[in-house]
Amino acid sequence: MASPDAQHESDDGMDDFMDKFKTQRYKNALAEDNWVEDFDKVPMFMKTAPEEIDGKTHPELACLQAIIHDEDRTPEEKAVSLKDEGNAFFKEKNYKKAVMAYTGGIKQKCEDREIHTVLLTNRAAAHFYLGNMRSALNDATAAKKIKPDHLKASIRGAQCCVKLRLFAETLQWCDEGLQLHPGDDTLKELRAAADKQKRAAERDIRKAKAKDKKLWIEKEKLLAAIKDRSIKLLQPGKPSKHSEDEEEGSSAADGLGSKEVTGAQVFLDEQGSLHWPVLFLYPEHQQSDFISAFCESGCFFDHLVAMFGEQFPPWDMDRKYHPQNLLLYFEDEQTETLYQVHTEMSLLKVLQHKRYFVKAGTPSFIVLVDGSGFWRTFVTGKKIKGL
Repeated sequence: MASPDAQHESDDGMDDFMDKFKTQRYKNALAEDNWVEDFDKVPMFMKTAPEEIDGKTHPELACLQAIIHDEDRTPEEKAVSLKDEGNAFFKEKNYKKAVMAYTGGIKQKCEDREIHTVLLTNRAAAHFYLGNMRSALNDATAAKKIKPDHLKASIRGAQCCVKLRLFAETLQWCDEGLQLHPGDDTLKELRAAADKQKRAAERDIRKAKAKDKKLWIEKEKLLAAIKDRSIKLLQPGKPSKHSEDEEEGSSAADGLGSKEVTGAQVFLDEQGSLHWPVLFLYPEHQQSDFISAFCESGCFFDHLVAMFGEQFPPWDMDRKYHPQNLLLYFEDEQTETLYQVHTEMSLLKVLQHKRYFVKAGTPSFIVLVDGSGFWRTFVTGKKIKGL
């Protein structure tokens, strides 16, 4: 038993300590102005775990984490702890952290098949909510290999296949799962939805094939009509090295490729007449006109009257583009020859000329004012022929 003097000394020491406590601040106390935030940093009272845990910023948590993942514990114990940690992150919708925790548990390679399967199915769920459908499906597949009767593995696998639009695979997952769990409503609903979407997808494929076939038949019919008229289509990127005795007409589909550029393409009407998209070029003013459907039997003069008969275009400041004053040409680039087109001629007659090649599915013609200074300059040095 302590002597009275020793007891007195102890009491005196406590008195000194209490006196200092009253006058000096406790170094590790919570701050007065933000004690709520500091209080939330205490591991026991934390609402959510921090994004990163290290010994400097969160020493207490680092210590607890070291205890949780103590190397002395069995792989099964470590896996369970990591599973619980992943579940906590999952409930907070922190799916990335959940994946990391579940992955850590899987790496423990515990021999308990139930724990390992749960870790895989839980990670599949976290991947699912992150949008990593392939990774989720891989985890569900791995879980099913370990425990074929695991219900959640079947559900996760089916859900992933639906998202990936693998409807046949979805039905397989559901059917195999329902053989072992015939009363499960989730698998029944997934199967019904997948079957409905599978039939809809197959119907869309049939419609698309029928549409493609119809377009192919129409295109072949169109190309045959063009060939029958001896009209020559020039494929993009290929020079017009056709000779007079070369087989006229082309069955190459890319010779009609004008729709993507102009929004129009040659078509065959119900009466069997071709209608062409035609371009008129006015090099003097760097202008152009586009006719989306020029009937092959129509003449050029009718279109010139429609464009210039009643009013002049705003770029024709000299008011000289009268229909009767205009000259039409097409250019043979290979021979550097201008062929003059009579405005009373039909479009078909011109397109059938042995030196006319339809480029990119759109016939084009140069329009000049007869007798103008620009006309004289433009034709100087060029060979000019009539049709």
